[in-house]
Amino acid sequence: MTAVRKATYADVEKLGAVLARAFEDDPVIEWLVPPGAPRRMDRLGRMFALTLRVRYLGHDEAWTTSDLAGAALWTPPGAWKLTLGQILRTSPAMASILRSRLPLGLQGLSLVDRHHPHEPHYYLGVLGTDPSRQRGGVGTALIEPVLTRCDEHGIGAYLESSKPENVPYYGRFGFEVREEVTLPKGPPTWLMWRNPR
Repeated sequence: MTAVRKATYADVEKLGAVLARAFEDDPVIEWLVPPGAPRRMDRLGRMFALTLRVRYLGHDEAWTTSDLAGAALWTPPGAWKLTLGQILRTSPAMASILRSRLPLGLQGLSLVDRHHPHEPHYYLGVLGTDPSRQRGGVGTALIEPVLTRCDEHGIGAYLESSKPENVPYYGRFGFEVREEVTLPKGPPTWLMWRNPR
C-alpha cells in the first residue's frame, strides 16, 4: 500500500511539475493552455504550484506521497470558494500563465461555481498522479484519508471530473454524476457528489 502524508510548502514546486504532467492531456487544461502553446509545461507547473500554495495548503488537506508521486488537493466544508484576497493575489500570475485565455477561464470558473453544491462537503479540487505511476494505486491512497473522514463524520464529498474516462474511476469510490456542465467554448465537465458511507 502507498503511504501518504500532508503536503508542505517545501513540496510546492515539485508537486506543481508532477500535476502539470498528470494533467497535460486533460481537456480543461488543454482548453486553458492549448497544446503547442509557448512554454506550456512550465506554465502548467506554475499554475498548479500557485494553486497549491494559495488555495490548498492553508487548509491542511493537501495530500501527497513520500516520493511526491501525486497529490490530492481538498478543501474542508465551507472553504471551497476562492476568497477575494486569493483572487487578487493570484491574478497577475494567472494572467501571465493563461494569457489571452484568462477571460474564458474566469467565465468557466464562474459557471462551475454557480453549480457548486451548498450542502456541507469536502471538495476534491485536484487529484493527479505522475503518468509514470498511474494505475498503481497512488490516486486511491491519496483520496482515502479524506473519504474515510467523510464516512466517519457523515459528510459528503464533491468533485468536478474533466475527463469522461475518470467518471467511472470516481464511481468506484461512491461518487455519482449530479450534472454535466459545458464550459464556454470548451469541453464538458461532470459534477460528482458522494454521500458518506
